[in-house]
Amino acid sequence: MQDTGFIQASRYLGTGLQLVKQPGLRRFVLVPLAINIAVFAGLGMLTYGWVTGWLAGWSFFEQYSNSWFFLTLQSILQFIIGFILFVVFGYAFTLLANLIGAPFNSLLSERVEQYLTGSSPNADPSMLFLIKSIPKTLGSEISKLIYLALWMIPLLILGFVPVINIIMPFVLFAFGAWMYALEYLDYPLGNLGHGFKQVKSTLKSRRRLSLGFGSMVALFSIVPVVNLVIMPVAVAGATALYVDKLREDVI
Repeated sequence: MQDTGFIQASRYLGTGLQLVKQPGLRRFVLVPLAINIAVFAGLGMLTYGWVTGWLAGWSFFEQYSNSWFFLTLQSILQFIIGFILFVVFGYAFTLLANLIGAPFNSLLSERVEQYLTGSSPNADPSMLFLIKSIPKTLGSEISKLIYLALWMIPLLILGFVPVINIIMPFVLFAFGAWMYALEYLDYPLGNLGHGFKQVKSTLKSRRRLSLGFGSMVALFSIVPVVNLVIMPVAVAGATALYVDKLREDVI
């Protein structure tokens, strides 16, 4: 099995952006887009206020307020821990938005695959497909939430350990890239009936493909405003990547 290059896979987020603009797919984008905007705009504003307020209230270095070294150290630690918290909450918000919008994302993925290939992985009409997919997609999203918690809790703890926390932003970005690949490539694979464990196994065998696509999603997911529209674009891009590079291997 020949793996797809990291750079090649990273370009599929742009492919997803082009796909969601197509007239035949636009109506399937509206609900996922609305859900993502509501979750990120609402919870994002609350979390931003809490995190910035908490960091501003640090008093660890007050006794050294006249020392440029300790003031600089405090600023660096605030940046690192603030970045870690924002990344963690960003991943959590993404999974929450996908938990709510999972059936609609599955339908969008199914329609993108039909648009690209001329055939659908499911012969049911749109509404019936949406209803039938609810138990499976919700079960998969819950599995991903559990998987995220099992990894994110120890990673978050390490983020507060001196010295180690310096490299944690890079570790968290890599982990986030993997999680985003699992999240969005799960939709086209899930439409074939693949469970979360099977999806994870498939993507482990195609790590460069997974991390290339996931890295671009992770990068744009931390950009304000852009993260509001990333979900349907990533679903469409992941489906195009699946059609081009995975479909023949997993059917």
